[in-house]
Amino acid sequence: MGYEFVSVERRDRVLWVTMNRPEVMNALHPPCHEEMQRIWDEFAADPEVWVAVLTGSGERAFSAGNDLKWTAQNGGKLPPMPSGGFAGLCSRFDLTKPIIGAVNGFALGGGFEIALCCDILVAADHARFGLPEPKVGLMAAAGGAQRLPRHIPLKVAMGMMLTGEPIDARRALELGLVNEVVPFADLHPAADRWAKRIAECSPLSVRATKQAALDSLDRPLRDAVAVTNYPAVIELFRSEDAMEGPLAFAQKRKPVWKGR
Repeated sequence: MGYEFVSVERRDRVLWVTMNRPEVMNALHPPCHEEMQRIWDEFAADPEVWVAVLTGSGERAFSAGNDLKWTAQNGGKLPPMPSGGFAGLCSRFDLTKPIIGAVNGFALGGGFEIALCCDILVAADHARFGLPEPKVGLMAAAGGAQRLPRHIPLKVAMGMMLTGEPIDARRALELGLVNEVVPFADLHPAADRWAKRIAECSPLSVRATKQAALDSLDRPLRDAVAVTNYPAVIELFRSEDAMEGPLAFAQKRKPVWKGR
């Protein structure tokens, strides 16, 4: 299926998703949210695709978030969001496949909220991150106000959110918001390197790990460790891949993952 505001390319086991509205710094409007909802639905359902890389078109912006001009021109109110929320992602908590964000420039407002939903972030050295909503009479209502204090120290998060001031890529790296900072020319190769490393692992192991890690964050450690009914974990230990890994190790060969 073709898309008008997002481009999609499959490279082996990796799905590259590019927000493609560079004329508005890849800001998102309702048709874009709907397209991205469909993309993530298809990504989740496709057994042949194990990892996604999400980026923006051009060198200027990953995403400037909500398209305020579109909102102003359409009565100032947004229609209902898709079930996955902003970008079809910010209210989605059932996606166990990993997403790598390749932040190619400004990640502001909803754009930063999208980045916070990614499991791994690689940033170009000119990227900037911020939640400037209070400067335009809004707030980070797509999970930013809740996610940012879970990623960095509370006082640092509050300072960013209450002033609306952004931070640069190096500061984001220092705070642990991003995994790697590279020159813009190296951004896609770096994201591809991360994606290929993940794709070398058992896809069911990766999904079980992501689900167990994220779903246990709000539980005391003793309770989190005691949980044995994570669906992705159950699927993993019932799978052929759970037998293939030890067998390949014993036979001193590379495992052949089936994802089942």
